Amino acid sequence: MKYSWNVACEALRLKSPALGGFKEAITDVDYGGYTIPQGWMMHWNAHATHMNPEYFPNPEKFDPSRFQGDGGPSSYTFVPFGGGAHMCPGYEYARLAICIFLHNVVTKFRWEKLIPNEKILHYPIPRPAQGLPVLLYPLAI
Repeated sequence: MKYSWNVACEALRLKSPALGGFKEAITDVDYGGYTIPQGWMMHWNAHATHMNPEYFPNPEKFDPSRFQGDGGPSSYTFVPFGGGAHMCPGYEYARLAICIFLHNVVTKFRWEKLIPNEKILHYPIPRPAQGLPVLLYPLAI
């Protein structure tokens, strides 16, 4: 299920469940000609990182091969579950649940979206506007 996880990672890169987070500057930081004083809170944005062509060439393209082998993303450039000491504690459970779900849907069903061009809402997290209604057709065994 390695490729399934690559597909899931690419979907998470494009529509990350985490909006970002806040970090406190522990020292004065000079960035882009501005000084961020020690103690100020800064917000990092997962979408801005995931769509940065410096880290993900052709960022609008759905390309699961980005996550294959050792050539995957650099540290802290793919952060749908946060990173470091503050990474989501449910990350491994989410990974397992996503892979099991994908495996079963792909191997046991054919599916059809009922609203082909359904809009995605982005507040507070990405979600289908109408709940993504689908028809599932069991595959013959």
